[in-house]
Amino acid sequence: MVAGRRRPEPEQGHGSAISIGGDNNAPVHNVAGQNISHVYQSSFVEGTTAGLDTVRDLLAAFRTEVDRNGPGLPNAQVLRAMADSIDTSLMAPDTQAEGTLRRAVQALPALVAGTVVQQGGEALAHALAGWLG
Repeated sequence: MVAGRRRPEPEQGHGSAISIGGDNNAPVHNVAGQNISHVYQSSFVEGTTAGLDTVRDLLAAFRTEVDRNGPGLPNAQVLRAMADSIDTSLMAPDTQAEGTLRRAVQALPALVAGTVVQQGGEALAHALAGWLG
């Protein structure tokens, strides 16, 4: 081996659906070669705290997503009602409001799973969980 030269990196095979780290929103193919669309990979750091302004910004963005995609969402009315409940609870810092927010953190990911608002709903739930500490 000559000093200062590296071995060439092995070529990555095309069609690999493995990604480690970072955000990924490109089309993915499963092992049978079928195209899987609307798949997002993201990471969240546990134990981080979100400020109230961040939570409010994510709530506003989520509401916009739900309103824009409402006709195609199977539970748009429930998501709108949940957004209203979260907004009301953010303005009333008491034990009952905290319980409402914790229930939203638990329920929201299941309600948005597999929908076009999944990414925004999960981001809102994670921010709420971080804000509640």
